[in-house]
Formats: sequence, C-alpha cells, structure tokens
Amino acid sequence: MKNPYIIISGIINLLTAFIHLIGGQNDLINPMVKSNLNLQQKGELLGVWHMITLFLFYTTIIIFKHGMSSQKAENSGVLKFIGMTYLLFSLPFIICSIWYWIFAPQWVLLFPIGILILLGLKKSSIEKND
Repeated sequence: MKNPYIIISGIINLLTAFIHLIGGQNDLINPMVKSNLNLQQKGELLGVWHMITLFLFYTTIIIFKHGMSSQKAENSGVLKFIGMTYLLFSLPFIICSIWYWIFAPQWVLLFPIGILILLGLKKSSIEKND
C-alpha cells in the first residue's frame, strides 16, 4: 500500500530541490559569484551549493521509491536517516531566525519533510504489526 505521508514528503522535497536549484541560484549564488570574494571562495561556495542540490534530488528519488513501494520495511533505515537529517538541517535556520531576528525560510520546507517521513515510517511499522 502506498504511504501518503512519505509521498507528500517526496512532493515537498522535489519542490524544495527546484526552488534551491533555480531560486537559490538566482537570489543567493549569482550575486555572491559576482561579488568580491576570491575565486577559491566562489568555487567552494558553488560546489557546496550544488552538493545540496544533488542531495535534494537524490533523496527525492529515495523518498518516492519508498512511498510508492508495497513492501513496508524496504529502505526504512535509509528513510529514517533522511528524515532525521532534514530535521537536523532545519535547526540552524530556526536558530539563525531567532538569533538574528530574521526569517530564514528554509526550515519551513525542511522540517515538514522530516516530520512527514517519520510519520510515514511510523504508519508503516503500525501496518506491518497488524
């Protein structure tokens, strides 16, 4: 049976990946690349930025694969790791928002992805035990 929590988290994750790739590149990366940073800093910034882009797209594939799977226990350890990673990724943005009194919106997408994955895994384990 398909897992709606995990499928919804996959949809949000895919949306996040495209926002990161296109919106983040235009709003954050392009201005920094045009700045006075040295080439080393620009290269590393661009590399790390797109490491995250690749992570977002790759985890989307894993999430959808699990959400559409009829085998409830398949990849649950990997999926739990992804869910916890997204929860942890949201923390620096929440802390920065509070610390600097700004709104760092990344956590608005990352936190629900993690929660939905963990809820979906819990639902799968409950169904498995029935």
